[in-house]
Amino acid sequence: MSTPLSRRALGGVAAGAAAAAALGATAPAVHAAPATDAQERPFRAAHPRRHSRRPNILFILGDDLGWADLSSYGSPHIRTPHLDRLAREGVRFTDAYSGSATCSPTRFSLYTGRYPGRTKGGLAEPIADKSVGLEPTHPTLASLLRDSGYATALIGKWHCGYLPDYSPTRSGWDEFFGNFGGALEYYSKLGLGGEYDLYEGDAEYKDLRYYTRILTERASEYVSREHDKPWALNLNFTTPHWPWIADGDKEASDEIVRRIKAGDRSALWHQDGGSIEKYKEMVEDLDRSIGQVLKALKRSGQEQDTLVFFASDNGGERFSYNWPLAGNKGSLQEGGIRVPSILRWPARIDGGQVSDLPVFTPDWTATLLDLAGARPHPAYPLDGTSLAGHLLRGAEVPERDLFWRVRGERALRRGDWKYYRGKSGRDQLFHLSEDSREQADRAPFEQPRLAELRAAWERIDAGLLRY
Repeated sequence: MSTPLSRRALGGVAAGAAAAAALGATAPAVHAAPATDAQERPFRAAHPRRHSRRPNILFILGDDLGWADLSSYGSPHIRTPHLDRLAREGVRFTDAYSGSATCSPTRFSLYTGRYPGRTKGGLAEPIADKSVGLEPTHPTLASLLRDSGYATALIGKWHCGYLPDYSPTRSGWDEFFGNFGGALEYYSKLGLGGEYDLYEGDAEYKDLRYYTRILTERASEYVSREHDKPWALNLNFTTPHWPWIADGDKEASDEIVRRIKAGDRSALWHQDGGSIEKYKEMVEDLDRSIGQVLKALKRSGQEQDTLVFFASDNGGERFSYNWPLAGNKGSLQEGGIRVPSILRWPARIDGGQVSDLPVFTPDWTATLLDLAGARPHPAYPLDGTSLAGHLLRGAEVPERDLFWRVRGERALRRGDWKYYRGKSGRDQLFHLSEDSREQADRAPFEQPRLAELRAAWERIDAGLLRY
């Protein structure tokens, strides 16, 4: 007997098949449907209820990965067997969102559990200089977990401020190995301003190998250790963020380094480089790298009691496959903020499931703290909703508003309805379960609903810092 699919998962299958047909021989239809669909069933909490100790937490972020860039989300040309397996062993979320449309504000929302606009550093979209960052006095996911007995580490991209004032080790992470900025050249480790940007703690660390290899080794070593208490690791890859350089592309790397050293501050943007094929190579390398870390976790004997979460930090860039969503990174259209999101915790959550529950980054902060037995700081209330009761006991998640704000755009989702105002300044209303591509504006026919959602957005906005 075939297993049921949610209406959104079913729509994704049809959309992927149609896109593959349009692409012809370069994207065979056999690879168009999400790789997990044949096994997926709508999410239900495990029954009878199971118990376990507090989980280890492995929270993995890809960088600028589009919503449909994984084969389990419908990509017709990118194959991601390791992330697809993670989805088969856990829960794949179809309506999961980032906290913002670019790198650093989403990270602020993850680490604080709050809207980026509640902190000065979160107003940068994204952080591009040393003037702002995540204040060390602000409680974070890491500091709250650490205070409740967890070992904490961040490996990879930080992008929440620069030395000397801002650092993961000053915001709750016991260990840090990675880069401070928003982008770096994968071999030389040179950042946007030509600075060297690979650190262990607050000290430079020299390693000129391909960056994804280094992060994979470090993360594999961390999860393989003998830990004497539960641990939380943020593994933040820069893949597949520009520049579009895959492992072995030394000639392309050398050319970008030459331009950086000659003072070309646009070299890392790589606007004259990259391709769909190169992007595919980088995403598939990310998948293999995550597979290596998960293999190390399994060898360590900790797999059952480790909650693994994977997502992108925002929507995809110009080579991403986002169909059927409109927009991409930087926009509050669906393609800019809806992201692939997978959760696995073998000890407590059954695999082979799919959820169309609308969730966003601050919800995961609240959920992880709840599952770890850590309390939010009363002076810094969270904007996310814990999903722990829903995931473990099947409790209903009350309908709530998901809110976003970036310069020139606003959005709010309530249930299946989304209020959106883009740079045109025109208020629009979309019914996402019927129109995930945001093409059928319902505003003229739903004026009371539009007014209600606009007022809800403005109430939240009134409590945030001004740009």
